[in-house]
Amino acid sequence: MNPKSIKKNQLYGNLDESTNEWTDGVLAIIVRDFAESTSPDRKWVMFDGPVDAVWIENMNTVLDDNKKLCLNSGAVIKLSNVMTMMFEVDDLSFASPATVSRCGMIFLEPHQLGHTILITSYVNKFSATLTEKNIAFLTDYLHYVADICCVFTIYHSKMPQAVHSNVLVANML
Repeated sequence: MNPKSIKKNQLYGNLDESTNEWTDGVLAIIVRDFAESTSPDRKWVMFDGPVDAVWIENMNTVLDDNKKLCLNSGAVIKLSNVMTMMFEVDDLSFASPATVSRCGMIFLEPHQLGHTILITSYVNKFSATLTEKNIAFLTDYLHYVADICCVFTIYHSKMPQAVHSNVLVANML
């Protein structure tokens, strides 16, 4: 989920002042469902979007050793041992040091990743139906086409927003 795509009260929940009734938000519903699940399968809550103080500061109790989501309604939802909160962000310029210190982080520049991993992952989907020789050919061919297409697109196309070559390759695949 992108927490910036909805309002804070839609994310965590909202108290209707006219009826004095609490309505859970998207995150509260997801976390409660995962916490109450008896399945031993790992449950991931993925946040993909910018970090800012408007929504991330309410996550501090989730990110520390308590692992509890505290809602304005007074409800406290304890995360189970099979739950993981993951944040995929472009930068942390608006995150407080308290928030940053609670998260384990891996920072990778897009150019460090390259599109080799995208192509390899895509081609592996066909390993059951293609021979090794065909997989090697397809891999080489996709690298060749991806390199040419990325260079052409970046230098000869106008984009409304800057796009990294990894995004172009993922869209192509």
